[in-house]
This record gives sequence, structure tokens and C-alpha cells, in this order.
Amino acid sequence: MCGRYAITLPATAARDYFGYVDEPEFPPRYNIAPTQPVPIVRLERARDGGSVRRFQLVRWGFLPGFVKDPREFPLLFNARAESAPEKPSFRAALKRRRCLFIADAYYEWRREPRRSRAGAPFLFRRADGAPLALAGLYETWSSADGSEVDTACILTTSANGATVAIHERMPAVLEARDFDLWLNCEDERSADEARRLLAPAADDLLEFFEIGPDVNKAENDGPWIQAPHRSRLL
Repeated sequence: MCGRYAITLPATAARDYFGYVDEPEFPPRYNIAPTQPVPIVRLERARDGGSVRRFQLVRWGFLPGFVKDPREFPLLFNARAESAPEKPSFRAALKRRRCLFIADAYYEWRREPRRSRAGAPFLFRRADGAPLALAGLYETWSSADGSEVDTACILTTSANGATVAIHERMPAVLEARDFDLWLNCEDERSADEARRLLAPAADDLLEFFEIGPDVNKAENDGPWIQAPHRSRLL
């Protein structure tokens, strides 16, 4: 499960890596939590018949179109890649509304045997220093009064051989070469091929280390990424 992540890279670096046409400015955010507004990248048809990548702010917490009252619906900030194709909540979005979450780190809490609570928090990021592109799904939910809310969730997979010691799940991390395949939802026949990208990351893709407990406090937004304890690198 991925319940906290960070975006600290400069806006220009995010734009260059993800290739969207918009030019938004956004400050560093070290402790993003579910229900907060988050940026995604999606594909949009252009006037010339082609397509362009667009930057969009959405609520982190997926609301399927069939929901009548969001207050009575569980908060879906993650979706399991293995079961999403069969789940009514995610089935249509997986075919037609795939997106990328912009990130450069995420957090997980180590599972402690024989303890009811999770243990120490760990920060995960790409070992090569590149941004993290997390596979996601988005949906525009419409209320009875006609108002709309843009929402999204992160897709997760089983952990790889390196990260399983901390948590049994991890977000699906996509490489830049696969962005077009993942984002292109115009051809439903490509959905099966796109789903094959939802696999655990290579064991050497991520580096991770223990951090302080303040990340579990939504009001704290400290710069943990900028000053990692390299001696604790796993």
C-alpha cells in the first residue's frame, strides 16, 4: 500500500521528464496524503487529431461513477493491479482512463511480526535519481446537483525481492519508454498490453532507508528527502 508520497523536483524537471504541454508551478511537497489535491499526467486528444500529455490536479481518492454518496464510500487511494480488471470500481478506468502520478519518493512502514502496528517508516526513491512515474487511474465523479470532482488512485503490485522486507506491496513504477503505451486509452485492444506493465520494479531500481516518525503526521512536511541517512541505506 502507498499512503504517503513526495514531489520535490522542480516544476521544469517534472515537465521535461513526463512530457506534458502545460507549464504549472508547484512548490515542493514532502508529505502528500490521501484526499489532498495531487498532480497527474493524462493523454488528451489534440485539435489536429493527435494527442498531447496534460497536467491535471485531482483528488487523491478514487470515486467510481456509480457512487451516490462519497461519505458512504470507502477511500480508494490505491488499487491492486492484479484484481483491478475484475473490480467494478476500476474496470472501466483501467481500459479508458489511465494516468501517471508525478512523484520522486514514497513512504512505507515496515511490517513488524507479532505487533499490531506498523514499525519504522522508510523512504523509497529511484537509485538513479530520476523522478518516479507511478501508474494510476482517474475518474471524474458527478454529483446529483451536477458538480464534478476529478479523482485518481495509484495502482500497486506485489513487492520486489529487495523491498519485500519492508512491505509486501509497492506502487507500480513505469519507465519513460512505456509512458505512451500506458497513457494511450483510445485503443481498448491495447489495454491488455498496458496491464503487463504493472509488475514489480527491478530489484535494483529503488533505494530506501529509514526515516523519522514525523512523516506519519499529515501536518508535518519536513524535507526528509534532501538529507537522507546514507549509512542506513538497505
